[in-house]
This record gives sequence, structure tokens and C-alpha cells, in this order.
Amino acid sequence: MTYASATYVPETRIGFRFLRTHTWQHHVLRVAINDLRRMTGEPLPQVGSLLDVGCGQGRSFRLLRDAFCPARLIGLDADPHSIELSREEAAREGIPAELIAGDCAQIGLPDASVDIVFCHQTFHHLVEQERALDEFWRVLKPGGLLLFAESTKAYIDTWVIRWFFRHPRHVQISADEYLAMLRGRGFRFGSERISLPYLWWSRSRDFGLLERWGLRAPAPPGIREETLVNVVAQKPLDAA
Repeated sequence: MTYASATYVPETRIGFRFLRTHTWQHHVLRVAINDLRRMTGEPLPQVGSLLDVGCGQGRSFRLLRDAFCPARLIGLDADPHSIELSREEAAREGIPAELIAGDCAQIGLPDASVDIVFCHQTFHHLVEQERALDEFWRVLKPGGLLLFAESTKAYIDTWVIRWFFRHPRHVQISADEYLAMLRGRGFRFGSERISLPYLWWSRSRDFGLLERWGLRAPAPPGIREETLVNVVAQKPLDAA
């Protein structure tokens, strides 16, 4: 059902079906996009083109359109079946999305052709992460934004994820390591453009139930193991 390249690890059947659900769209995608939109600040920059890398089944398209109002929305995914489902989703939502079946490590778009790259829960599927990051940098215009939202090693290594989903285990890293990777590539962002959500679904030990029941105080940042990292990173205006 799925296409496996040398640089991408496809989802399991269970994971693939989960990515079609309201739970995924409402509790994961919507929350991340709202957080990233908040960190872009006001006024919203004019967005000519937005590239959704690892667009999956297109469940992000309506949310991205409503949040960022791109004149051109492009979806990229390594799985041809997901591309077909994305096309159906775009038609249902009345969104003229352009769809590309391809790899994040070799994006079929010209240099400096995109205003925003949206990478949500895709990077931890990629084997050659640094090549993909180079491609994000290449297709972004100077001053363009990378909207980056990922699960960390602390979450990917939990029993829930190991049972139901598939990832390249050897590339999973921490929130701090993701931030260092982005900065090492040249992306710029301050603390106001970093978010470390500690959402209930990312805490597989008890899904935050003990905190909601008042039996345990929430672990503060700096002490807990971060499970998610969201970043709005900018390619500098003077970048080549």
C-alpha cells in the first residue's frame, strides 16, 4: 500500500488509517498549526506559496488555508496512494492544491520558490534528515519560514508508538538536538518562536490522567523529557 524509498520509512496500516481520523486532524494537526500560526506573529506575512512536506492524506490543507491564506498550496508526499487521497481531500475542501509524489531529500521545485515550508510530524520518518533540511533551505525564498513541528525521541521510543507506528529508530533525537540541527543549517529563531507542547496524547505512560485528576503536579520545562517541539524558523534575507 505504501511506497518505501531509501530516505523514507512508511507508516504501518494502523498508522495510515489513524492519519485519516478526526482525532488526528483536530487534536494533533489543528493544535500544531494554531501554535505555529501564533508564533509567526502579526501581521501575517503575505504568503505566495506554501509547501506541505509529507502532506499525507491532505488533512492539513483546510487548516493551512485558513491559517496562512496561501495563494498557492503545494503538497509533497513519498506515497502515491496518499497523494491520491490528498487530491480527493483537496477537491472536497475546494482547494486547488498542487500535488507532487516525491521525496523530501529531492524536492522537484526550483530554488527560492516557496514562502513557507510546513513540516509536521514528517521529519522523524526521514532517514536522510540533513539532506531533507538542505532541500527545505534550497526551495525557501530568503526571508521564508520553516514551520517545523516534530515528536522527539522521548515520544517515538514509547511503547504505544513502537506497537502501532513505524519510524527509523536510529535518527530519533531530542528537542534540543532538533533546535541545534536547525540552527546549524543556518535557520534563525529566537525563544519566542520555540514551543515545547506537553500534550496529553504525547505522554504515553498515563496520557496526563494523573495531572487531570490532581494526583500529580505537571513536570515543568527543563525537568521533564520534552515530547514535542514546534519552531518557526526563518531563512535569513541575506542567505544564498
